[in-house]
Amino acid sequence: MAAADPAEPVGLSPADVVTRLRAAGCVFAEDEAALLLSAARTPDELAAMTGRRAAGLPLEHVLGWAEFCGLRIAIDPGVFVPRRRTEHLVRRAVALASASRSGSGAAPVVLDLCCGSGAVGAALAAALDGIELHAADIDPAAVRCAHRNLGPAGHVYEGDLYEPLPAALRGRVDILVANTPYVPTDAIGLLPPEARDHEPTVALDGGSDGIDVQRRVAASARQWLAPGGHLLVETSERQAPLTVAAFIAAGLTTEVHTCDDLTATVVTGTRPS
Repeated sequence: MAAADPAEPVGLSPADVVTRLRAAGCVFAEDEAALLLSAARTPDELAAMTGRRAAGLPLEHVLGWAEFCGLRIAIDPGVFVPRRRTEHLVRRAVALASASRSGSGAAPVVLDLCCGSGAVGAALAAALDGIELHAADIDPAAVRCAHRNLGPAGHVYEGDLYEPLPAALRGRVDILVANTPYVPTDAIGLLPPEARDHEPTVALDGGSDGIDVQRRVAASARQWLAPGGHLLVETSERQAPLTVAAFIAAGLTTEVHTCDDLTATVVTGTRPS
């Protein structure tokens, strides 16, 4: 048998990729290997991508995208990766926005705070034609991603919560979604290494009880919501009573919706008409 040409790159086989990923502790090694094989353009790129994943980088950072609500969302290294459970937040927002539109006939004004990559805003824009979409985040890397994912469909601002928003938006927001960080500070060290080591702490750390940012969002929400407008945040089932208390203190009528399939909890606060 002729020897392989040393100048010709010898790539990893699909079985090799699966073996390396499984050895690194990837539970869904076969599925991840298929994604890496489809994304890599050369044998060297496949080897490099497999090495980064085996070293613990989130798969989405290695691929450069995440699937969310049927969309491919661009994700740069160091940017928070949208979770599947957050699709429950999108569904609740779509239902409320659709009801708002049917009642007034006007296109809903949507604000995505703590937008990260812009995944929630992009999903809402895809599900609701013609919305007026605004998004904001404090992390410059996330804002760059959100610009790419929202494109001309959304206005993206960089800054702390409401601070960078145009004053003309006050009192006009029909749907305010805020996927705020809600991990208690003391629990950050218990997160999987993929999140703890590769996602920004500002997107994870919710303060001593996990809802410091939610309190800040709720406290100013009535200034930005239109009469009858809704604030929706994702939280945990255990923390939901604290989130509800913050919403009530802010003068919002409050509901809690859970999705067992996604292990997701969303608290909705409505500004009285």
